Amino acid sequence: MTPARYSRDEIMTVTAAGQLRNGAVCFAGIGLPSAACNLARMTHAPDLVLIYESGTVGTRPAVLPLSIGDGELAETATCIVPLPEIFAHYLQGGRVDVGFLGAAQIDRFGNLNSTVIGDYAHPKVRLPGAGGAPEIATYAREVLIVMKQSPRSCVPRLDFRTSCGYLSGAGARRASGCPGQGPRAVITDFGVLRPDPQTEELELTALYPGVTVEEARAATGWPLKVSAAVQILPAPEGTALAKLRDLESRTQAAHSRPIRIKLPNAPHRA
Repeated sequence: MTPARYSRDEIMTVTAAGQLRNGAVCFAGIGLPSAACNLARMTHAPDLVLIYESGTVGTRPAVLPLSIGDGELAETATCIVPLPEIFAHYLQGGRVDVGFLGAAQIDRFGNLNSTVIGDYAHPKVRLPGAGGAPEIATYAREVLIVMKQSPRSCVPRLDFRTSCGYLSGAGARRASGCPGQGPRAVITDFGVLRPDPQTEELELTALYPGVTVEEARAATGWPLKVSAAVQILPAPEGTALAKLRDLESRTQAAHSRPIRIKLPNAPHRA
């Protein structure tokens, strides 16, 4: 059981934030990736350069954005550039160190699905779609993935492959010509998965306090391999946890305020 002093979401976000180094250029996705990136910027990585798909570069939001079009991103950005330039100049030009992504499904080789659940022509659920994830997964020098772990999300076979990880593993990504190195870590609410150096299959390398290998395996839809030396990660505490809670509190307050639109006076009629 997770100790009451923090939640699984909190330890997952703090752990994900800790994967980012100061000064890196990071292409951030919305949701948990955005929370982790901004927590890193507010703690150990003040010079982290955040890029969002809307074209905001060097943005430093005070609260978490609801979407890539959130005005908070534009108001705090160093600059705003056209969308084609974000992908052509920054991403495809090799200027993005880390792509931070989430997804609805992941397989054992780190391939992602954010398109549909079920058959593509007749899906059970139509998901938000690819967006820039395929390009980020392909061109970023390395990729970090943050998502909750369950048999529904960690599946033996994707319903649709939106973004590439290591394809079929064992060098298949490299042979395909993808310039980026692929997923370096998958941070879940149980621990951390990393690719095996030879097979490139994801294996469990770290657990949170109080979580067992059996629990992690039960939350995975394929036979999860386990590293010979599984690390027990430290509990989130101190500055990181306090900063995260403050960020989430400010975000909730900002997004719960009623929106007031001032309409022009109606024209006077005689």
